[in-house]
Amino acid sequence: MKKMKKLLAAVMAGTIILGGLVGCGKTSSEAANSKSESSESKVTASSLDEIKKRGTIKIGVFSDKAPFGYVDSNGKSQGFDVHIARRFAKDLLGDESKVEFVLVDAASRVAYLESNKVDIIMANFTVTEERKQKVDFANPYMKVSLGLVSPDSAPINSIEEMKDKKIIIAKGTTAETYLTKNHPGIQLVKYDQYSEIFEALKDGRGDAIANDNTEVLAWAKKNPGYSVTIPKFGGEDTIAPAVAKGNKELLDWINSELITLGKENFVHKAYEETLKDTYGAESIEDIVIEGGKVEQ
Repeated sequence: MKKMKKLLAAVMAGTIILGGLVGCGKTSSEAANSKSESSESKVTASSLDEIKKRGTIKIGVFSDKAPFGYVDSNGKSQGFDVHIARRFAKDLLGDESKVEFVLVDAASRVAYLESNKVDIIMANFTVTEERKQKVDFANPYMKVSLGLVSPDSAPINSIEEMKDKKIIIAKGTTAETYLTKNHPGIQLVKYDQYSEIFEALKDGRGDAIANDNTEVLAWAKKNPGYSVTIPKFGGEDTIAPAVAKGNKELLDWINSELITLGKENFVHKAYEETLKDTYGAESIEDIVIEGGKVEQ
């Protein structure tokens, strides 16, 4: 009987120890998972103090969308958006050379803000309700509509005529969003880069290009044999700087800066220096927004 009691006690003790080990194993695993989760770094937008401490502001611009954002023969960023971006750097950091230009394409603009690869996007970014869900837009500095450029030998003069044609667009643009939503029957031929869409039209891979009317007007003027046959469709939109969602500090600074620049008529001066040769003096009020406020 004593032997039986000793055996039973040993079994119970072993069970308790084993249970304790199993329990410890589970707790260790949970702790490891918790530690792993807590160690995952969350990407957060840079504050004004962080930008100043870094000594540069990272601004996303286009490399291939002249005259708004492009890289010149010396490898330097130039254009209307770039001109304004340099002034931002000067007023925030005391020197326009303190800007680090990050080259983006249309489809990557939101992702570059979400991953904190840039502080501001100044890449001809049209304000839309869909984009407002993912980024925060400052007040605007420019107006824009959609336009269509087609060959003089086969002009497309209306939305109805577009329905039987291949319309070339750049991915992630307002043109893609508008045509997909409002005219789903139109066949879209999509490319990642702005430079690609114009080569595609020249090569006959599509019948026309739908893009910002400022962009197609500029391109048609430099390319004989092509005309902007639909100069305006899809309503009028605005273009504005954008920051990561929730970065109110930087957003407020940009809006304040635009008011300051408005007192100098700075955006008009930027037009004179970067866009006048393309669009002429007569188009300035059709494009420029001064002080961040659209005149009614």
